[in-house]
Amino acid sequence: MSQQQAGTAAVEDPAAEIAVVDYGLGNLRSATRGLERAGAAVEITADREAILNADGVVLPGVGAFREGVENAGPFRDALLEVAESETPLFGICLGMQMLLTDSEEAHHAGEGDVEGLDLVPGTNRRFGADQTVPHMGWNELNVEREHPLVEGVDGEYAYFVHSYYAVPEDDAAVVARTDYGTDFASVVASEDGTVFGTQFHPEKSGETGLRILRNFVDLAAGE
Repeated sequence: MSQQQAGTAAVEDPAAEIAVVDYGLGNLRSATRGLERAGAAVEITADREAILNADGVVLPGVGAFREGVENAGPFRDALLEVAESETPLFGICLGMQMLLTDSEEAHHAGEGDVEGLDLVPGTNRRFGADQTVPHMGWNELNVEREHPLVEGVDGEYAYFVHSYYAVPEDDAAVVARTDYGTDFASVVASEDGTVFGTQFHPEKSGETGLRILRNFVDLAAGE
């Protein structure tokens, strides 16, 4: 595999090996730098085996739900296998929305039904007409329940850029909420806790984001 297709970061004595899925969407380099700072060896990859063999997998993403789902289509089975294996799977921004069942975004664009990964059952809804979209900038994280990903970040601020927000079917899937006129889920997790996502960008969220990335790396390392 060429260096353009996959890159492995040189981190001395890494705590865990993390695969960042390269499906053509997302700020891969920014996420990679954040994970490196958190102590991980990082591989940006489109290789199924690299994804399956990693200690943890990151599904980043920016853009439209339909484009994300279609681009990630070749990796769908591998991502579902990662989830079944209980290897930590971390969706960021659009990547988090893709963990859910579907999104109003496809309907809003006249594209019909578009099926997400359905690892956290629920839908993604657009902010109301009385709210400025996208929701952009710093906002507060209010932790609803314990999860290793959010240890030490209750009441801290993270950086958001999004027009749609996750609405899980089960309130127990909501790990943290944020208020933007609507009180929305800013961190979600599957029932077993090994699949999770943040609506905000931890790699753009300063020390708060770095703490979350370190928490993720610790999870991937089995700590």
